[in-house]
Amino acid sequence: MYAGPGFGGSCFPKDVRALIKIAKDHNYHAEMFLQTLSTNEKQKYVLADMANDYFGSDLAGKVFSVWGLAFKAGTDDMRESSALTIIQRLIDQGARVQAHDPEAMKMAKQPEYFGDDSRITYFDDKYAALDGADALLIITEWKDFRTPDFQEMKKRLNKPLIFDGRLLYEPKKMKEIGFEYKSIGRK
Repeated sequence: MYAGPGFGGSCFPKDVRALIKIAKDHNYHAEMFLQTLSTNEKQKYVLADMANDYFGSDLAGKVFSVWGLAFKAGTDDMRESSALTIIQRLIDQGARVQAHDPEAMKMAKQPEYFGDDSRITYFDDKYAALDGADALLIITEWKDFRTPDFQEMKKRLNKPLIFDGRLLYEPKKMKEIGFEYKSIGRK
């Protein structure tokens, strides 16, 4: 098990809710399952809160690149994805988002997700999504995100700053190559 921005998808959250209902139907208070859902919901805000702590709560004029929209790598499924909560928090605080996902771009544009929200721009190329961004937030653990061209990233970002929700990189290496690197579950 690794630290991350929370779980999503169509199965696990639904299954936990079903277990809570079954327990309730049998007059049992399923505290562990209730806390699992509660903790997961809180975890979905951690990455956005890290950006808030860094930049302040007014993100007007800030641009964030987001890598990863699907709830997990290998799918276009965005149901209950942490990206939905994180992006919504950022745009609610005045930021704009430049998003990339290898599979979920078409899904993200659907009305039940972000539709044609003008505060979000979608990029087929992960590096293009960095152009002019104040920071990169990594939400989904796509294999392609594990070994990027860091020099290309530095050229495109306004500042070499990464908020990593998937622990993809080693903090010491990131510092050595000139990145400010903040990740969930590490100091």
